[in-house]
Amino acid sequence: MRRLPVYLILDISGSMHGEPIEAVRNGMQMLVSTLRTDPYALETAFLSVIVFDEKAHQVVPLTELMSFQPPTVEAGSTTSLGDALKVTKECIEREVKKTTAEEKGDWKPLVFIMTDGQPTDEWRKGLDEFRKVKTGMVIACAAGPQADTNVLKQITEVVVSLDTADSSTIGAFFKWVSSSISTSSKKVDLTKSESNAISELPPPPPQITLV
Repeated sequence: MRRLPVYLILDISGSMHGEPIEAVRNGMQMLVSTLRTDPYALETAFLSVIVFDEKAHQVVPLTELMSFQPPTVEAGSTTSLGDALKVTKECIEREVKKTTAEEKGDWKPLVFIMTDGQPTDEWRKGLDEFRKVKTGMVIACAAGPQADTNVLKQITEVVVSLDTADSSTIGAFFKWVSSSISTSSKKVDLTKSESNAISELPPPPPQITLV
């Protein structure tokens, strides 16, 4: 079976303390519950969660939907976005099956990055590492006015912004992520091809602006 790997890269720096981090926890629960009702996603989507504050680490390895348990995340300190990109690259190299002469590998991973602040590490070094792996769509979300969309634009062409990092907007983002995963799962299952452009995903809700 060809899996559709999905990596959620989540900022848990100090500025996410309180309502934003609570919204992220609720968003992950909602995302998994919604996807479990979708037969295409159940068939193909595998989820991983990588979080970052002063360092990045993978808190959930690539896991099928029925076994996936949303992690308990707590707000930490600084915003090591570069380390998060490096760790994501290492996880993709380790977990995503490559195509060989004998069999097709997994589909290219979907990567969703959410941050509410400025990177505090040498993020360009992490980006150089991240570019060494093949990914499908990479979608970056600037959550609230403190996030730097110029940095995110250098990581991916697909950047969305939330006016505020509160429970309703972060909830809307996770809802849109789950719809996007559903759409991509259906596409790979039915057409055996991947979603390569934002226009192939569901339109973002009003709380989310394409940058």
